[in-house]
Amino acid sequence: LPRTKAEVLQELPPKIEQVSQCHLSEAQNVLYQQILAKVRGDVFAAVKQKGFQSAQIHILAGLTKLRQVCNHPALLTKDKDFRAYQSAKLEMCIELVDEVVESGRKVLIFSQFTQMLDIVSAALKDRGIPHAYLSGKTKNRQDVIRAFSYDPAIPAFLISLKAGGTGLNLTAADTVIIFDPWWNPSVENQAIDRTHRIGQTKTVNVYRLLTVGTIEEKIQALKQKKQRLFDA
Repeated sequence: LPRTKAEVLQELPPKIEQVSQCHLSEAQNVLYQQILAKVRGDVFAAVKQKGFQSAQIHILAGLTKLRQVCNHPALLTKDKDFRAYQSAKLEMCIELVDEVVESGRKVLIFSQFTQMLDIVSAALKDRGIPHAYLSGKTKNRQDVIRAFSYDPAIPAFLISLKAGGTGLNLTAADTVIIFDPWWNPSVENQAIDRTHRIGQTKTVNVYRLLTVGTIEEKIQALKQKKQRLFDA
């Protein structure tokens, strides 16, 4: 019979999960509404012309654009300097990292978008916060993992969801930030389990960053529905 991790690893410390909400900045919201209107028109036209099945790639592309705006406007603009735009979610993420660094702990930051991780990396550099970075392009994976795990001077680890969802043991961290919600709760749980596993001695705090009144709330609701189905 399959057994849950809680039954097998009774010595594992607790995991505290919370959704940290923020509102889009004014300029960010204007851009979001513009893209929403365009995406809606494009999707309805594609469905009418090709049918729902054939239009799914258009739907997915539109949803991805909306998710990118929620993260940071620079993901959709041609201007490479992210500092020219305000992102409520990036500000909230940096505040959380600051708290972790001040208390001498370590944090994992996951995102599906490597371009977003590039922005987070640049923002951390601006604040003089050393960090490790793991994506699909990383060649010396073990060296990067070892540096984060054993170097007390590196408090943050940026990881793309696809590159770091499985096979990593990162119990040096006790805080996890999920920068953007993913459709499948199992993928997020696998990411969190990089640190909530055998060898962890501290309570693990998980923060899911969510922008209010956007597509991300729909994703969160869908994910909770799937989770209830899995649990049942």
